[in-house]
Amino acid sequence: MTAFDRRHFLQAGASALLLAGAPALAAGASDVRMRRPIIIDTLGGLSNPNIGDGPDQNIDARALADGHASGLTAFNQTIGYVFGDADPFERTVREVAEWDALIRRKAKDLLKVHTADDIRLAQASGRMGVILGFQNAAMMGKDAKRVEVFANLGVKIIQLTYNGRNQLGDGAIVKDNRGLTPFGREVVAELNRNHVMVDLSHSGEQTCLDAIAASSAPIAISHTGCRGVTNLPRNKSDRELRLLADKGGVAGIYFMPFLAIDRQPTAQDLIAHIEHALQVCGEEHVSIGTDGSVPKIDDMKAFYTELKKDVIARRAAGIAAPGERDDIVTFLPDLQGVDKFWRLADMLAARGHKASVIDKVLGGNFLRLADTVWARAT
Repeated sequence: MTAFDRRHFLQAGASALLLAGAPALAAGASDVRMRRPIIIDTLGGLSNPNIGDGPDQNIDARALADGHASGLTAFNQTIGYVFGDADPFERTVREVAEWDALIRRKAKDLLKVHTADDIRLAQASGRMGVILGFQNAAMMGKDAKRVEVFANLGVKIIQLTYNGRNQLGDGAIVKDNRGLTPFGREVVAELNRNHVMVDLSHSGEQTCLDAIAASSAPIAISHTGCRGVTNLPRNKSDRELRLLADKGGVAGIYFMPFLAIDRQPTAQDLIAHIEHALQVCGEEHVSIGTDGSVPKIDDMKAFYTELKKDVIARRAAGIAAPGERDDIVTFLPDLQGVDKFWRLADMLAARGHKASVIDKVLGGNFLRLADTVWARAT
């Protein structure tokens, strides 16, 4: 498998690991299936992990069918350079072109998102919106004006750093925590000018705080957890979350190993992080960014083989974050597959959350953020 396919393989769900029984629904639980709200995965995908190194980024008929069945309206699809030896700029430009071609080939099911109204159009037309986003801004090189190049290519979200250090600032696992660099401030200004959403997932705390303060637009933390619940560096502190909310931003809570320490997290851990974020940020500023795909894994033995390889490779590359282990899967075993969004909504309803709040978390909050940040984008 390629690094891209392995990442999506490891992020997908596995029916073989489902915990016994789905969560029981409380009396009066929200019938989210009837409401059909906009559901936006602020960091996710559709890739089918069961077909090896397949064509079209592993988005085959099964992946599309599962995506539609899940109720997914739109998703932030990571493209371009994240880490490795490839030239960041060349690889990223090439992948933008590849995804544009893929979306054209699958225009019956997919729609490239340029504005928030495209997300609404995707829902109205029975398609799924593809939001092109980066998880590293290393492809800017030494020229912040490259932001405009990517904005004109339809890239809508750019994450400043991955786990390590780049020319913009420090990522989550860099102990120095030096914050946003002068070049990073230039890039943030260019992102604001070009109406591209600033994403501060994977950033170090000081980089995150500096960038939120520097940005003239509200920002996203597309996929994270809450450090106030689980003290790991990939999660965000209450200070970061409060500042994000104060600036009008949105934090997407992921379905990842960092929701718990030294054990496999479950859907209950996800609920704990969502509820903590709601308490700290308020109901207008929380969403979901699964950092996973929709289709489930069919072959768990092969999955664990790839998981072990991936953990070894990431540690060797110096990009593994505390909490990444080869015995803890990169998804929530009891909240996977085509009904994961519906079941999450039911669990939140059973906890007493109003339908209006649930719909905001599922996608309404990110849609509002997109309306604000992408308002004048073309």
